[in-house]
Amino acid sequence: MNKKRILLVDDDRVFTTILKLNLRAFDVCVENSPLRAVETALNFKPDLVFLDIVMPDADGGNIAAQFKRDPILGRIPIVFVTATVSRTSKQEFCACEFLTKPVGREQILDCITRHLGT
Repeated sequence: MNKKRILLVDDDRVFTTILKLNLRAFDVCVENSPLRAVETALNFKPDLVFLDIVMPDADGGNIAAQFKRDPILGRIPIVFVTATVSRTSKQEFCACEFLTKPVGREQILDCITRHLGT
């Protein structure tokens, strides 16, 4: 059976390393450069994307918008995992789910189950 593919896009290397270790049951790709997120997603073809909002060089909201405009990436669920969640950002990105850092392993796994049924 093929493992579900999860893309983590976050500039915090410690966070992505720990999260990847906690998701060993999945095929996980990490992208710490937000400027390469779309290219990485097109190459990796994830089933689900965890995306930070506040990153240097690129905003997670803009990256999500690029995903939504792409005919292939637009079908992939995006979950924002961020320390900065406001009522405005939730309204702006209402089609996406938000998890607030620090996020626990069970919270992440529950989210994966909701989106991928695993």
